[in-house]
Amino acid sequence: MPAILAQGGEVLKYMGDAVLAIFPIAGDASAVCRAALAAALAFRAEVAKLNAASGDDPAAHLRFGVALHVGDVLYGNVGGGNRLDFTAIGPAVNLAARLEKLARDLGRAIIASGAFAQACPQEFIPLGERPLRGVAAPQPAFGLADEGGAPGRLVILILTAWFPSAGISPR
Repeated sequence: MPAILAQGGEVLKYMGDAVLAIFPIAGDASAVCRAALAAALAFRAEVAKLNAASGDDPAAHLRFGVALHVGDVLYGNVGGGNRLDFTAIGPAVNLAARLEKLARDLGRAIIASGAFAQACPQEFIPLGERPLRGVAAPQPAFGLADEGGAPGRLVILILTAWFPSAGISPR
């Protein structure tokens, strides 16, 4: 996860095939959102290199989804007794997780919430309002213009990769 660290992000945890990363906002939220987007784009470029090296068989290619959202969360040690876990919790984390699944469904590598897209408006195009499991109202979703696709205060990046050639599919 060098791309996340290089842009000032923090990897909170690895969850199976997913990564939960945050980008703390101390000042200019737009600058932090641009850094999170730069991390996602760097990761996308690295995956493209790996896929190019693996040949022309799409089944051998690594696919992934990144959800970008900015919102308020609680983070720190959660748990009790002899089991503590350092994590982020709250509606913003849940929304990011739901958006990551939407990225996969839409065939996009990077997807952003409306709140995130407001910070980098020139980078994103609207994908319409989408119903998300566990979220009361449909949420606006945004994608990068260069991606086609089939139908504290933090930036939350949830990254999931899957390996179709190894028989490992997305959740």
